[in-house]
Amino acid sequence: MFSQDDDGQQGLVLALVLGLVVFVTALVIGISLHRLHRAQPSGPPPASSIALAPAAVPVPAASTPVPALPEVSQAIQASQAAADAASVKVEQGVVRFYFASGQAELAAGAVDAMTDLVKAAKGGRTLVISGFHDATGDAVKNAALARQRAVAVREALKAAGVPERQIELKKPEQLIGGSDAEARRVEISLQ
Repeated sequence: MFSQDDDGQQGLVLALVLGLVVFVTALVIGISLHRLHRAQPSGPPPASSIALAPAAVPVPAASTPVPALPEVSQAIQASQAAADAASVKVEQGVVRFYFASGQAELAAGAVDAMTDLVKAAKGGRTLVISGFHDATGDAVKNAALARQRAVAVREALKAAGVPERQIELKKPEQLIGGSDAEARRVEISLQ
């Protein structure tokens, strides 16, 4: 059997462990609230942060630490900004120019991405420029913007030395399905 001293020591150890757990929990909650309060702007939230739904944030596994909500919000906004930025990709001989929302300016490095196509055009091949737009909003404005983007690509090709007679500009096409970034693109292919 246990003596009263053992029971007293066990009670003391249990009280210390419980107190330590409560202290650490309160400390973590306090730090989280402090970071949350410090990261929030003083005025009303911007419209872009209102649209973010907590359900859109993937739930991490139980063993991974959960970042504070403002950090997640900033990460989402950064990924949206990156997705909206102009860029250029070359895939299987097709150069794809992705444009920022509402913009018709080519991304940095666009001329470098067209080097092989310019060489092919100087060798007598025809370059076909296809513009795309999405189905949301005003269809006439979307088609006009897609045309402006295709013309910007054509002008870049002409500036690189491709004769206009070797450039075919197709009518902009509406993209059904896919992402907004895919809809904001112009492609150049060889014919």
